Amino acid sequence: MKKIIGQLKPYVPEEPAESVKARLGVDRLVRLSANENPYGTSPKVREAVLDYVVNNDANLYPDGNASALRAKLANYWTVEENQLVIGVGLDEVISMVNKTFINTGDSIVISVPAFSEYGLNGLVEGAVIREVPCIEATGQYDFGAMRKAVDDTTRIVWICNPNNPTGTYESVEDIHKFIGTLPDNVLVIIDEAYIDFVTSVAVPTARVLLDEFPNVCIMRTFSKAYGLANYRVGYMMSSAELANYIQTIRLPYNLNTLSQVAAEAAFEDQEFLRATVRQNAVERDLWEQTLDEVKATYYKSGANFIFMSVPNVEALADEWLAKGYQVRRGQRENWLRVTLPPADDGVIMRSVLKDYMARQ
Repeated sequence: MKKIIGQLKPYVPEEPAESVKARLGVDRLVRLSANENPYGTSPKVREAVLDYVVNNDANLYPDGNASALRAKLANYWTVEENQLVIGVGLDEVISMVNKTFINTGDSIVISVPAFSEYGLNGLVEGAVIREVPCIEATGQYDFGAMRKAVDDTTRIVWICNPNNPTGTYESVEDIHKFIGTLPDNVLVIIDEAYIDFVTSVAVPTARVLLDEFPNVCIMRTFSKAYGLANYRVGYMMSSAELANYIQTIRLPYNLNTLSQVAAEAAFEDQEFLRATVRQNAVERDLWEQTLDEVKATYYKSGANFIFMSVPNVEALADEWLAKGYQVRRGQRENWLRVTLPPADDGVIMRSVLKDYMARQ
C-alpha cells in the first residue's frame, strides 16, 4: 500500500435520505448539500433512455470512444474531437489528469477552500499540495499569492470557476493575466462545473483561452445545470497532445451507453438548461437580499449555491434539517454551503433563517 493512502480519510457518503427522515421524523428531505439540480432532468433524457432500454439489450460493451457525444461536443465548442477527454464525471477526469502528469515530488497549487478532489488525487500520486487562501473579504482567488506559490516543481494549477465552495466567479480577463505570468510547462486546469449558472457576464466561459495557451485545459460536467448527476458524465477540452496522453490511461468502455444517451439528449435540450439558469438566478438574488437583510456573512455567488456564515452556524443547519433541509457543513469552520432550492422551499428556508437571526 502507498504510504499516503494510510494517511488519507476515505470519502464518507451522506446519510441516506430514508435514514435521515426516519431519524428526524420528517416526511420529506430536500438535499441541498451536493449542488445537484433541484429542477430535475430534461424530460428528453427520460425519453431517450427509455427508448434505448426498450430497443436494446445490455450484452454488448458501450462505444468506448463515446463517438456521438464526442462529435456533438466538438461541434459545439469548435474543437477537434481528439481534443476531448470524456470521463465518468469530472472525478474520473481529475484522477486521470493526476495519474498522467504528476510524479512524486511535483507540486500542485490550489486556492482554498477548494473542491477536495484536486488535492486528494494529487496526494495519491505523490504531489506536494500548496494551498493558497482565497481573499478573505470576497472569497475571490488571490492570483498574486498563487503566482508566488508556483516554482520549478509545479505541474498543475487548479482554477475552479465559479469556485466550489465559495461560489465566486473569476473573470476571463483576470484568469488570462494570471496564465500569462506562468511558465509554459505548468498546466492550468479550469474547472467550469458551475459556469452555466453565471449570469453576471454575457460569455463567462474561458473557452477562448484554449486557442491562446497550449497549457490550458477546461473541464465541464453534465452533473449540475443539466441535471445528470446520477449518470456521471464529465469532459475536458485541451490541446490534442495533452488529451492523447490522458487517453492512453483511460479505461476502455469507461462511460456506459445509458450515460452517453442521457448526455446527448440533455445537451440538445438547451431550453431546459436556460430555464434552470433563470430560476436559479431569481432564487440567488432573493437569498442574497435576505442575507444582506439579516446581516449574515456570505460571498457573492455565480453558482447554484451560496457559501454563508452566521453565529453558531451549526445550530442553523440543525434547524433547517429539522424542517427537512440538508445543507453542506464542514468545508470551513462556522460556514455552510447551501444549494439554492426551488422557490417554495426557498421561502421556508429564508423564513427559518430570519427567525434564527432574530434570536441571535
